[in-house]
Amino acid sequence: MEDFRIIHKGGNGQIEEKRSRFIAAVRPVHSEEEALAFIAATKKTYWDARHNCFAYIIGDRGQLKRCSDDGEPQGTAGRPILDVLEGAHLTDVVCVVTRYFGGVLLGTGGLVRAYSGAAGAGLEDCEILTKRTGHRISVEMDYTDLGKVQYLLGQKQIPVLDSDYGSAVTMTFVTDASEGEAVRKELTDATAARIRIVRDEEIVFASDGKKVVILGSEGQTEKEVGS
Repeated sequence: MEDFRIIHKGGNGQIEEKRSRFIAAVRPVHSEEEALAFIAATKKTYWDARHNCFAYIIGDRGQLKRCSDDGEPQGTAGRPILDVLEGAHLTDVVCVVTRYFGGVLLGTGGLVRAYSGAAGAGLEDCEILTKRTGHRISVEMDYTDLGKVQYLLGQKQIPVLDSDYGSAVTMTFVTDASEGEAVRKELTDATAARIRIVRDEEIVFASDGKKVVILGSEGQTEKEVGS
């Protein structure tokens, strides 16, 4: 799966252009049905607005893309919003930009800038993570090897999901798909093969370098940890 970015926490933004207000709402979605439901709910909220323009991108490869000008001149609203989402390398996202007309025509260029600007303002209010494939690995070790393992994982900035301290220590961490094999080998070498790998499964996760979110088959968050 190609790396894409996803919205972990949605956001809102607003700009004003020649007395017209442009209100953006950005949300994570996991299907076209969810995107359409959010668009419908936003239109209901802003029932008195002249335009509720939108764009959404769905799928692991961002393969489903739709946008609407909702009555604005063709290509001046939906496409600029979509361009902003694509430029941020996002998927599983919907953005609706609501316009309250201020009485002054903006022209084609002005509309493109306004809808792009509003979408960008909405993204600035979001928490965005990069979606990746990787491995969730659990290892068991004696206490004598704990320091070595902690040091190696820390040096590589590998996030630890959980640690269980019993008669032995069990530690669970996440790696990118490209580095899983190398990390297993380094841990084995560092502990003279005393470490025991008790689980190694492929997963889809999202991270910003400080936070890891494990994603389920439907894109639902299962667990979130700090680094």
